[in-house]
Parts: sequence; C-alpha cells; structure tokens
Amino acid sequence: MNIESIRNYCLSLPMATEDMGFGEEYLLFRVCGKIFACYGFVREDYFVLKADPDYSLDLRDRYVEISPAWHWNKKYWNLISLLGALSDDFIKSLIRHSYAEVVSKLPRNIRNMNPEITDIHD
Repeated sequence: MNIESIRNYCLSLPMATEDMGFGEEYLLFRVCGKIFACYGFVREDYFVLKADPDYSLDLRDRYVEISPAWHWNKKYWNLISLLGALSDDFIKSLIRHSYAEVVSKLPRNIRNMNPEITDIHD
C-alpha cells in the first residue's frame, strides 16, 4: 500500500477525518477526535496503528514488518513497514483493528449517538 491507498481506506471508515495536528510532517487519521493512524512523510515507508496489547505482541513476534512505534505508547502502538511482505488486505485489517480499538474506548454516549462507528469489525 502507499499513502494514497492508506489515506483513501482510512477516510472510507465511518466518521474518519484527517488533519496535521503534529505539524506538516505527519498526517493523522481520527475517529471522533481520537487518533487511530499516523503517517509520517519523513519516513514514507512506515505508518503507526493502534492494537490491543496482546495482539500487538503477537504481531511483533510474527511479522518483522511490525515493531513498537517510536514516540508512542509501545504497549498499544505499532510501526508498520510498507516495504515488507504484508498484503494490502492484511494492512487494511490492521487499520480496521486500530479503528475498532479507538472506538471501543470512546465514551458510551458517543458510541450510542453514532452507531455506524461500531459496525467496523477487525
């Protein structure tokens, strides 16, 4: 995948938005104001996604393309290499998982007011 396909996929998710809240070097994707993906233009072959802590460890053990994200909470955030052998479908599943993880932590009233955001399954 490249930045355009990542961007298009992230923005296809319900209520997803993009901004450059960390400056011109980073493109952030959010749902209800919470980050679920970060793409850095400095290192265009990597991007950051959130995952369940146990799943994060499993992913890091199984794929050399996935490592703890630098400057992010390493318990949850992974750095995904786009140069390896990860398929586009697998990367999309990681994006959906990240999105679902963030949605699951949103206050119940926000999830109830926006039921379309809870229909995403990883």
